[in-house]
Formats: sequence, C-alpha cells, structure tokens
Amino acid sequence: MEEAGGFSYDLAFSRNIGWFTEEEQQKLRHSRVAIAGLGGVGGTHALTLARLGIGKFSISDLDVFDWPNLNRQAGAYASTMGIPKLDAMADTLKDINAEVELRLFPEGINEHNIDAFLDGASLYVDSLDIFALNVRRKVFARCRELGIPAVTAAPMGMGTAMVAFDPKGMSFEEYFALDGYSFEEQILKFIVAVSPTMQQRHYLVNRGSVNLFKKKVPSTAIGIELAAGVACTNGIKLMLGRGDVVTAPRGLHFDAYRNKLVKTWRPWGNNNPLQRFMFWYMKRLLGVGTTDRA
Repeated sequence: MEEAGGFSYDLAFSRNIGWFTEEEQQKLRHSRVAIAGLGGVGGTHALTLARLGIGKFSISDLDVFDWPNLNRQAGAYASTMGIPKLDAMADTLKDINAEVELRLFPEGINEHNIDAFLDGASLYVDSLDIFALNVRRKVFARCRELGIPAVTAAPMGMGTAMVAFDPKGMSFEEYFALDGYSFEEQILKFIVAVSPTMQQRHYLVNRGSVNLFKKKVPSTAIGIELAAGVACTNGIKLMLGRGDVVTAPRGLHFDAYRNKLVKTWRPWGNNNPLQRFMFWYMKRLLGVGTTDRA
C-alpha cells in the first residue's frame, strides 16, 4: 500500500527479502524494539534496525548533541548541535520508514517508566551510557521478568564485544556480579565482562584517555558501526527465533585492528577465575583504586 509521497513499506525493504522471508519481514514490520540511549551505539542501532524494517520503536534519551559527539554518533552534525538527540533520531527514523510507530521518552529511563518503555517490546537493545549502571541493572532485571531478550554490544577501540541475555538463561546480575564494589570498579567489571579478552588493550596508545573517575573513555566510529552490526544481527535472530544466538555466559569479540575474532565462554561470569584475573590486571593497568569489601 502506497502512502503520501510514494512510500511503500514492501518496496522500501524489498532488498531484505532473501535474507528474510516475506513472512519474517512482516513480523519485523509489526515488532517493537526498545532502545535506551541514542548517543554512541544507540543511534546507530536504531538506524540499522529501521533499515531492517522494524516498524515500532520505544526510544529514550535526555541529552542534546554536542561537538565531542561528532566522531562517532549517528545524528551528530554541525546542524544538530544543541538539538535533543531523541528529536533528531526520531526525525531520521521517520525519514527511513514513513509508517514507523514511535514512543518517545525524553526524560530518559528511570524506575517509574521502565514498564511503559518495555511494553510490547520483542527485544531490548542496551545503549545506555556506560556509567548508567544503576538504571541498566533495573532495565535488565525487568526484561528478565517480562521475558524480553536483551542485547548489549560495546564499541571497544576498533572492534566490538557483544553479550546477549535470554530471559531463561544466565541473568545480567549473575554474569556481571557487581555487588560489593565501588562505582569505578563496577564500571571496570562491566567493561571486562562485556569484553572478557580485552583485545583493545593491546593498542591503546594513551592510557590517560581512560579515566573512570571523570567518566571519560575513548571511542571510535569504527567500533560503533561494528557494534551495531553484531548487536542487530543477534537481536534479529532472537526476534525471529532462528540461528545460533550467543547468550551469556558466551560472548563474541571481533577486533578489526587486530584482525581477530574471539568466541568467549565464561561460566559464572565475573566470578570466573579468568575474569577475576583480568579485572585485577586491568585495575593495575588503568590505576583504578581498591576498596574494602565485606
């Protein structure tokens, strides 16, 4: 059916057919994806999924575009500086799919609107700021309770590391094991658990660019684009129920700079001896202080 301006969903996404059946494409058309955070990976996740034909989105962000976003964030242009990321990305999604259905959360995600944000979602794509651990934990917990699969893929230097969570499999809390640690240590544990092999450490040319106390970490557009490809591929497989999906305690880390793909398996998550060692090693490498734990 054509709409004003000549838009036709079937025609716009016809080149997806072959990788998806026509029936699967229609399933994507009527599916909702929830994406928390549209800076960094979030905006690129949204664009990728929109071009795959996802017809409904719940999206959130409470920030505006700023100059440091230009190196990597979808929607960041000189013309969008100072504009809310949510508004800019909503306009872009409508530009891709004229019939897209959007639920916007300009106040961000918090404990009071998590249920509304996740309502009707077939998939949650984690794109929150790396330092937003408290709300991230709450969203993942609610996804598990509601039976919604969740995917997180982080840009790691010039690569990406991904881990997904099946609501019937290992939980976010079991995998990341964050309780009892300082905020800076929790951030480092999150990074180490998403990226167990920490391949990117081999070519970090300035360790001072990573400052967890000042909430500052480097990133590249390369990592962002790779993260979207990996996260959205596994998200689509979860939604369509086909293909081998990498879920915790398994993970994937592809590093384009090192020409290397590593499939990780960390039973007990961050409580795995290999993870404990990597956490200790990265603390020393980055100078993250220790805290007393009960």
